[in-house]
Amino acid sequence: MGKFLQEFKQFAMRGNVVDMAVGIIIGGAFGKIVSSVVADIIMPAVGVLVGGVNFTDLKIVLKHAVMEGDKVITPAVTINYGNFIQVTFDFIIIAFAIFMMVKGMNALNKKKTEEAPAAPPAPPADIQLLTEIRDLLKDKK
Repeated sequence: MGKFLQEFKQFAMRGNVVDMAVGIIIGGAFGKIVSSVVADIIMPAVGVLVGGVNFTDLKIVLKHAVMEGDKVITPAVTINYGNFIQVTFDFIIIAFAIFMMVKGMNALNKKKTEEAPAAPPAPPADIQLLTEIRDLLKDKK
């Protein structure tokens, strides 16, 4: 049992697993922020541009609700295509934001690799052979 726990600890504390967990947590929070931007800022503006339509209210009623006075006996059956449009806008904006973030990170990584000094070129074969002979002669003394 102790070996199993040790293996699990080694697995859980590996850098990739911890990085992935942090990414998932940050991604969840980032998704909420982007969803709020889309729902509270972008979609009202788009709704005004298309004539005051609220996309989340768009639906096709397949069967109307059955009411008895103010009480709903059977709820309406609807296809909520407006909600699908809303979620699609959310996805496009999140995908674009992630694309821009990855593009920025790649640009930073490219700068790092360009800044790294290039390794000196390998000496010619005759110089390398002479160096090996010198090292062997030093070891004989």
